Amino acid sequence: YETTPNGFNTPPRGWNSFGLQGRKGITYNQDFVIEQCDAMAAKLGSYGYIYCSLDSGWSMGTSGDDYGRIIGNSTIFGMTALADHLHGKGLELGVYVVPGYFESDGDKYIYGTDPPIQLSTIGTGHNNGLSRIDINITAPGAQEWCNSVIDLFASWGVDFIKLDYITPGSPDNGANLAPDTSGNVICYHRAISQCGRQMRLDISWKLDYVDSDYYDIWKTNADSMRIDQDINNSGGSKTFTAWETVQRTIEQYREYILVQDSRGVPLTIYPDMDNLYVGNAASLTGLTDDQRRLVVTHWVGAGANLILGSDMTQLDKLGLSLLTNPRILDVADFTAKYPMTPKFGDDLTKGPQAQLWLAGPDPDTGIAVIALVNYG
Repeated sequence: YETTPNGFNTPPRGWNSFGLQGRKGITYNQDFVIEQCDAMAAKLGSYGYIYCSLDSGWSMGTSGDDYGRIIGNSTIFGMTALADHLHGKGLELGVYVVPGYFESDGDKYIYGTDPPIQLSTIGTGHNNGLSRIDINITAPGAQEWCNSVIDLFASWGVDFIKLDYITPGSPDNGANLAPDTSGNVICYHRAISQCGRQMRLDISWKLDYVDSDYYDIWKTNADSMRIDQDINNSGGSKTFTAWETVQRTIEQYREYILVQDSRGVPLTIYPDMDNLYVGNAASLTGLTDDQRRLVVTHWVGAGANLILGSDMTQLDKLGLSLLTNPRILDVADFTAKYPMTPKFGDDLTKGPQAQLWLAGPDPDTGIAVIALVNYG
């Protein structure tokens, strides 16, 4: 890996709310997030787990502010106060967004434009099924709208953005997505570049990595990209994930890295393999202890985002060990530069049960990391 478009040389470590926020008995609000992220800061902050990332539901759902900018739902979150609290703990704030401006905001004018530009003039007219109108990023004012949103986020103290529902990708979305929303990635990256605050941009989900034109957009504008669908269990489950689902994502990474390796060009974007559910016991995680160890091996070996979905207040002994073990973290530092690739099971057909993976070697030291895995 080389430096990402927004200036990062390692994948992020932290926590995301998605796996917990919809569970029975959870009230998704600022107090809940602070409880989780304070626990992370106390137990994992010194090991580099610093991102506290809000998933969907933090913002107003049908309209923006007077200028059509995305704003928090003030009945459950105070964004500046939350950012200040997290920064005081040595943490950083992440937020979740989707493409487009709100359909109800079309008559509003874009902040800072002179003469004023109406939001409706930058839209394609297509409602993406998320109460939003897609943006034509070549239209006058489109970049100014993206800038206005990111500038507002920067004023709160946002450090990480997850941009979801990007196409080509995002299968089984239940919405009405246009076939190509890649322009949003460009627009958000340019906005981040001008805002005066360093932010990570993570894009999602199961994005097209085979088409080189689209992959070039991802790798020149975003810092990490989801290569598969969600791995969490659907609503009503008592556990976060299932081994079969994790295996699917591991196979997606195998195919992804083989495609990129065949291109022979430096990687400037990290893979996002979805939230890491390894911090809690099997009764909550849905994985055995051996499976949890293997998940960490793969996420770390890939140089993937280490964004936890676990309950930070219920980390067990094994979970804490997996997330803080010095040798594992040394490997993570190594694979942030040299991701592992399959050496047995190295074709694009379905991977075999037993696989051999190699990260490196470092050309200067000769150091390499080897993983020999039986998937059961």
